[in-house]
Amino acid sequence: MGKQLIRETPAKVFLVLFSLSLLLNIFFFCQHFFSHPLFPPIGSTVSDPSWTRRAAEEAEAVAAISCSGHGRAYVDGVLDNGRPMCECNTCYTGTDCSVLLSNCSADVESGDPLFLEPYWMQHAAKSAVVLSGWHRMSYATTDNSKSLELEKHIRTLHAAVGNAITDGKYLVFGMGSTQLLNALVYALSPENASSPASVVATVPYYSMYKGQTELFNGRDYEWKGATAKWMKSNKTNFIEFVTSPNNPDCLLYNSALGGSSVIYDHAYYWPHFTAIPEPADEDVMTFTMSKLSGHAGSRFGWAFIKDENVYNKVSDYLHYNSVGGASRDTQSRLLNYVKVILAEIGSDGDIFKFGFNKLRKRWHKLQVLVSSSSRFSLQQLSPQYCTYFKKIRDPSPAYAWLKCENEEDTNCAEVLMKGGIISRGTGFGASTRYTRLSLLKTDDHFEMLLQKLKPLVTSPDENSSNISSF
Repeated sequence: MGKQLIRETPAKVFLVLFSLSLLLNIFFFCQHFFSHPLFPPIGSTVSDPSWTRRAAEEAEAVAAISCSGHGRAYVDGVLDNGRPMCECNTCYTGTDCSVLLSNCSADVESGDPLFLEPYWMQHAAKSAVVLSGWHRMSYATTDNSKSLELEKHIRTLHAAVGNAITDGKYLVFGMGSTQLLNALVYALSPENASSPASVVATVPYYSMYKGQTELFNGRDYEWKGATAKWMKSNKTNFIEFVTSPNNPDCLLYNSALGGSSVIYDHAYYWPHFTAIPEPADEDVMTFTMSKLSGHAGSRFGWAFIKDENVYNKVSDYLHYNSVGGASRDTQSRLLNYVKVILAEIGSDGDIFKFGFNKLRKRWHKLQVLVSSSSRFSLQQLSPQYCTYFKKIRDPSPAYAWLKCENEEDTNCAEVLMKGGIISRGTGFGASTRYTRLSLLKTDDHFEMLLQKLKPLVTSPDENSSNISSF
């Protein structure tokens, strides 16, 4: 018995040591090959390596709430018994947005870019972003207020799309391009001049130029209206806004006055809205994420500036106006979106291909409907060669610039309003015979527009086969 115990003891010891060795090897293997360590580093406040799980589960649970395809639920939405409620599209109501309201007006007044929402739903996994509670709490960052990675990716995106030359230009970020517009007017205004700079734009112009310039009422600049009034003027102290493609008529524009102080607003100079004949290379150019990716609510825009003095004045404006411009939380979120867009360029998941196809189809349907009557007309847009798609492409405008042709229809927005369509007919400096229809909203908004517009352009006895396809 004793001899047998002595013989078995070394074998048991060997087995125990072998088991311990095996466990240690497994432990070190996991430590080496898995991104999350089994134990947090010394000083870390994170005790659970899966601390993002709750946020992810909450986001996925809210995204799974059914709103009948006519609305969305959001993590920060109003709660009903602890559950976010559906926020319904125009003309829909009910707890799940399944009830279509009768006698509801089609609201196509705003440029809310919800037509890109389905794209991001298709790219849910790649575009999801989780930020820690302690993310970027400090005022200070690696470049004061700007993400260097986001700057790098934005410049890369412009080069890949071919819509802007960014080399040799400074880059600033703002809370949407709206904040940057007045910052640039301020920066381009001459100091200690005998008279304020004249801020102008070509009709029809984006209403924000006039409204914002008059609101801030700067001592060094003032709104002076349409460029046409100043074509033969000897005055030289102008700051000219040029929107290209233009809002509202979506045409490509150049400076009318040819002055040195020109702000080129290229919010819509992306392949889903227009052909890109060549890269823009102006001294001052603004862009916005609202129209690039559709994330209007994130309020993020940027400007390329060639002159260092102008850049420094814009930076000073942003510092005193908002301690630097766009929030770092926003920049972190949008960095991921730009990465997704870059990764999908040229593939079936190309956001520009997606957006172009949707807007092209909407424009075609609207053209067919409007052309069935002489009561209305649309701006003339022609197919054009696009360097991005490398072919001649059809128009895919963000807006329809609708004109009422009947002599008695002097206020086109009112004519449409009586027919149940909410449009935007003022603020562009143009005749009230024109009004803007947004093509950027949801499918529900667009289909309701067609439904309400059809009786206005078609007499009771007409039954166009072209329209029946709607």
